[in-house]
Amino acid sequence: MTCGSTMRAGACRTPRCYRRSMPPSALFERDEQLRTLRSHLTQAASGRGGMVFVGGEAGIGKSALVRRFCADAAGSAVVLVGGCDAMQTPRPLGPLLDMAPGLGPPFTALFADDRARERVFARLLEALRARATVAVFEDVHWADDATLDLLRFLGRRIGDTHALVIATYRRDEVGPRHHPLKAVLGDLGSAQAVTRMAVPPLSRDAVARLAAGVDADPDELHRLTDGNPFFVTEVVAAGGDRLPASVSDAVGARVGRLGATARDALEAASVIGLSAEADVLTALGHATDAIEACLASGLLHEHDGRLAFRHQLARDAIHATLSFPRRRALNAAVLAVLERAPDAAGDRATLAHHAAEAGDAAAVVLHAPVAAREAATLGAHREARAQYARVLPYLDRLPDDEHTEVLAAYARECSIVDRQTEARDALRKVIDRWRAAGMHERWANAHTDLSSVLFHLGDNAAAEAASAVAIEALEGLPHGASLVRAYQFRSALRMLDRDNDGAVHWGTRTIDLATAAGDHRSLAGGHITVASALMLAGRTGYDLHFERAVELAKEHGLDELHANAHLNRGSGAGELHRFDEAERHLRLAIAIAEHHDLDAQAAYATAWLALTRLYRCAWDEAAAMTGRILGAASSSAITRIMALVALGRLRARRGDPETWPPLDEALELALRTGTLQRLAPVRAARAEAAWFEDDLDRVRDEASASFDLALTARHPWFVGELAYWRSLADDLDDLPAFAAEPFALQVGGRHGEAAAAWEALGCPFETARALAESADERDVREAVDAFSRLGARVATERARARLRELGATGIPRGPRERTKRHPAGLTPREAQVLARLVDGLSNAEIAERHRVSTRTVEHQVSAILAKLAVDSRAAAIAEAHRRDLVEPT
Repeated sequence: MTCGSTMRAGACRTPRCYRRSMPPSALFERDEQLRTLRSHLTQAASGRGGMVFVGGEAGIGKSALVRRFCADAAGSAVVLVGGCDAMQTPRPLGPLLDMAPGLGPPFTALFADDRARERVFARLLEALRARATVAVFEDVHWADDATLDLLRFLGRRIGDTHALVIATYRRDEVGPRHHPLKAVLGDLGSAQAVTRMAVPPLSRDAVARLAAGVDADPDELHRLTDGNPFFVTEVVAAGGDRLPASVSDAVGARVGRLGATARDALEAASVIGLSAEADVLTALGHATDAIEACLASGLLHEHDGRLAFRHQLARDAIHATLSFPRRRALNAAVLAVLERAPDAAGDRATLAHHAAEAGDAAAVVLHAPVAAREAATLGAHREARAQYARVLPYLDRLPDDEHTEVLAAYARECSIVDRQTEARDALRKVIDRWRAAGMHERWANAHTDLSSVLFHLGDNAAAEAASAVAIEALEGLPHGASLVRAYQFRSALRMLDRDNDGAVHWGTRTIDLATAAGDHRSLAGGHITVASALMLAGRTGYDLHFERAVELAKEHGLDELHANAHLNRGSGAGELHRFDEAERHLRLAIAIAEHHDLDAQAAYATAWLALTRLYRCAWDEAAAMTGRILGAASSSAITRIMALVALGRLRARRGDPETWPPLDEALELALRTGTLQRLAPVRAARAEAAWFEDDLDRVRDEASASFDLALTARHPWFVGELAYWRSLADDLDDLPAFAAEPFALQVGGRHGEAAAAWEALGCPFETARALAESADERDVREAVDAFSRLGARVATERARARLRELGATGIPRGPRERTKRHPAGLTPREAQVLARLVDGLSNAEIAERHRVSTRTVEHQVSAILAKLAVDSRAAAIAEAHRRDLVEPT
């Protein structure tokens, strides 16, 4: 695709590539943004690259701003430009395909390779490190999964390049929590080289200048358009005696002045997309004079053989006027032209799009499965699922085996994008079809797939049943990769349910079969599962299995399993309160996962690290971590559970408000799993929160709910903590001998020894709690001091009450009254700073208003973020509004 004004382009070195119908002088009130982008480019040229997300509403001038910047930069940097498509199923890595011509001849060929994605990403990064480059990704609110992954990949590495990456997006389309781009923005929120830039509306004066020479009241025009430059220019171009009420009305007024043949050409162009090859419109039968009329009107403009709408809003306005039959007919005509093109097979996603819009079943069946496979290869799994979904109504047109294979592939893509209910329903149909066809191994394999889906749906009993069916069937067939996979998943199920003996049994069988078959992935997975089970069971040899898994992962490039080995070891150690070991391996897991963009593993490891930091009483750090995890749209259920437990316990221990909402959500999620691994931490946290509220009935109910499950698994720490809470509620008859020592000592009234045991584990809060239960006044005073230093308000008051029970005098005072009164525990000055944040002031502006240093304000803002358990100013502002923490001024 050639360089052009639509910014769907390869490398450009001259400003003429960015010619628009509006001259460059029409760019108003964007000097500050241009200066900022030029500053970023200067830094990038010196080896300190950056990424800027340029956001604003549709028509606000994002593209015009970036186009002007690129035109200025073209003399000093290579400029690569690509755009995302406004299609239901966009091209995977569409922007990168646009940029490919500027990256050298070998680059495009990489897309045909099954392992291309990693190589494409790496090759692009090499190019960005080699020379000063500006890479523009336009309209990333429409980006496919692979493009979003690429932005995430680049954002984490851009700092040591010579490149400035610019990504434009519509802020109003990224508002919903579930929008995929929001997850990327959240993931890159703490990346130092990544920033955001807002493009504001035009002022009244700028609107007046833009509309100079037109008989229109500037104030009324500004009110009508809200300072949106595209709307203003369309109103001006529309002419007439009255101002149109919308962009669509303005575009419609311009279209209405064209002849019938020109309008037909515009309608055809709107079906093709934002831009089209001129030859395609000609092939559709549109005469040269009709196309010339469209160009003369300014609704289309041309460069290098492509015809493009001036803005997506104009294209949308015209496309929206098409009737259903007209739209279908035009898509059918476009499809026919594109299928005759010599390179038709090279863009199956576009062909599948037009086939679906035309309602052409035969063409959908021909193109969509291929487009789906191409998308999956590049990691664009949402797009792969959508392409397979297009085929579903027409599956009966396929041969039986292909019908079932497409259905199975659809289920697989649904599972990957966490549409587990759809995956389950599709797999049940797959199972029925393979059984009817007598395909026994495929039928059994589908049961393993179903088992995994059911596990993710939280239906562990059904997952176990499906796994058992798969294993029974596969053991009656020649042993191979299918059986290894079934054994490995059964082992993982047993480990996750803390049936450690069962996990070791199935994991050992996995290792034996995988060794014989040379299946390195399953072999490493088997070692991880066996290691985890041995560790949790308190048996020796687990470290050797973990080390072997790491060796295999490194040797064979199994990055996900490399991260998982450290993740399982870290989370397992955390569950056993071995926090030095836990933190060491969790930090390793995070480093490996982030280096290889394994976001799910990084998030889960971070949630567990937040828990370990909670126990170590690094509470501000734990709060920041939970804020990052819970603020991300993409966090999984198991990750949320652990982060919610950390947040709930943190709020309870600090005496913060709103302890129960995170613990209620955690319980809802944990109940779906039915596993001890999730239920016990949640129930223990809820019992502790109830104890802080003096609700002993609730303490008893929460601690009892999962106690029998913990007993069955003989889990020393889960049994120990739940027994401890039951003892405080007078609900414990006997303490099992295998209960963890610190809890056993507390239940047995040996508080000094319990405190020493907790201190040895590095748990200051638990140490103080054991001392607070002592009958020795010196111990309780020590507890008061410890709780007070930690900021544990309720626990401090409890310890003081204990001193009064013991008849002590000279009891230390509590926290300052001014701090206690604020619902979030903020000091008056911190409350004032929060109010200034809500007003939109920067740190420097707050410092000037409060007559303090900027560094003082930075410390105050950090304290506010920690107390609100959020990780950004924007999140703090949202939390302040949600909890009504700022009084009107």
